[in-house]
Amino acid sequence: MRTAVGAVLVAASLLVAPEAAATNYTLWIHGRNTSQNTTPGNYGDFRYWGPAGTAAGVNKKAVNWDGVSRIGNQNYRIRDALDCFCTGTNWCYIAAHSAGDLHIGYALALYGGSTRNKKNATPNASGVCGDIGGTQAGWNIKWIDIASGAGGGSELADLGEWAVSDPLTSDLVTTTARALYNHNTTRSVWFYMFAGAKGTLYSGLLPGQDDEAVSYHSTGGVAGSSGGAFCNPSDWFCNDLTTGTAACEGGFAKWSFHTVDLRDTGEQYNHYANGSWGGIVAPVRTDVVTYAL
Repeated sequence: MRTAVGAVLVAASLLVAPEAAATNYTLWIHGRNTSQNTTPGNYGDFRYWGPAGTAAGVNKKAVNWDGVSRIGNQNYRIRDALDCFCTGTNWCYIAAHSAGDLHIGYALALYGGSTRNKKNATPNASGVCGDIGGTQAGWNIKWIDIASGAGGGSELADLGEWAVSDPLTSDLVTTTARALYNHNTTRSVWFYMFAGAKGTLYSGLLPGQDDEAVSYHSTGGVAGSSGGAFCNPSDWFCNDLTTGTAACEGGFAKWSFHTVDLRDTGEQYNHYANGSWGGIVAPVRTDVVTYAL
């Protein structure tokens, strides 16, 4: 499907006259970060992900937020980045990890149809770019890759396994995350879901297949008001998470414009980037390097 989407975009671009200074960017939106070892507003700080010199898509930018506050409190950081790099003649590819899924989903659902000032892609120290004149509706986004998305929440938040002093935990409760915004409202932008399954430490607390932090019901973009147990086809004791857009075994649908690009049938990938582009982030980075051009 990625190839088809890219072909449509290329074909469409041939029908219009080229505009000056059009640039593509790749935005990386991190997840929960209790160490808070990144600088919000600094688009060159990749410490959450790994070495900044690692290839990670065309004109890569790190979209940093404080990592622990509630989504509504910090989402302006994501909108600032989208305004900076995804307006005017510029277009963006998005890669997000864990709670970064909630952030980009929230931004699109609640603000993706709003009027945005076109920006100059030159941020100040706070991560805000200057106006170039003119407005547009929403942002120019080609597609979104999601590494172990927490858009459906995590049972670790439900059960209090994460510190209650962390405000973000309140939003990661499964019923809360799923009610935070309309996950079907993506402004027709595709979410490519990468679901890890190398779960060990908390596997007894998480339903179905998991990556130690988030289960397949969330990382696979399965719709509904609460989570459920979904597994690889080799597991006979719960419903299969299907690849692509097809409903999961048992008839459980995915959210609109969500497709499972990677189901970790080999149980190779855990949740954590570990500052080395590791875990489920690794295949997302490979995908971005291939397609974010």
